[in-house]
Amino acid sequence: MAVSQASGAAFELKGRMATLTVLRLLTADPGLLFIQLDARLAQAPGFFDGMPLVLAPAQDVRLDAAILQTLVAGLRDRGLLPVATADLPEDVASAAGLGVLRNLGGSRAEAAGQAARSRAEKPAAEAKAPAVGAARLVTQPVRSGQQVYARGGDLVVSAPVSAGAELMADGHIHVYGTLRGRALAGVQGDLNARIFCQSLEAELVAVAGHYRLSEQIDAGLRGAPAMIRLCGDELEIDAL
Repeated sequence: MAVSQASGAAFELKGRMATLTVLRLLTADPGLLFIQLDARLAQAPGFFDGMPLVLAPAQDVRLDAAILQTLVAGLRDRGLLPVATADLPEDVASAAGLGVLRNLGGSRAEAAGQAARSRAEKPAAEAKAPAVGAARLVTQPVRSGQQVYARGGDLVVSAPVSAGAELMADGHIHVYGTLRGRALAGVQGDLNARIFCQSLEAELVAVAGHYRLSEQIDAGLRGAPAMIRLCGDELEIDAL
């Protein structure tokens, strides 16, 4: 069919980046996974709705097409959005309507080798380049339902953040008030990003996609000045 130039552009390619969450599969038992996943989703209602996922089985987990289809259907029933797999054959992925990402570590053997090489490298070399750009300053309270994003830099909030609000920054997040909502630093993958707050009462804190819910935060740190940072694959929360 001939394309009419008079009809105008049908699409455009843009340079925006989308964040994908990796769901690491530690079991091939969908029933067990859904029991634990439901418990996690219940801790943060609505937060994971529509979240795009890459399904990445652990090295010793074997998934066939039937299991993967069950997983995908169950995840979609829960409002999640699986879009691709890593380290699975294309025919298995396509049977579940998913693509295959090759840039998440390649094959399992390559991934294991990469992990070994990474341990020998300096931590500074592992991290992505820190975000650069002007900091975004917010002086008004951030209320429930509001989302504030500092693209390319730090986010500084000199007022309280209510429950149900969400702060996002490519760099660090500083809150000179009570942090009751959600704070996600390093959302483009800066492993060195940190969150600082005057009073920690957050529903969720995250750095470079690694998160911790309020129930997982030491009760002794609640209401205290704190700093959240990433150490390896774990978040550390220290009193200031």
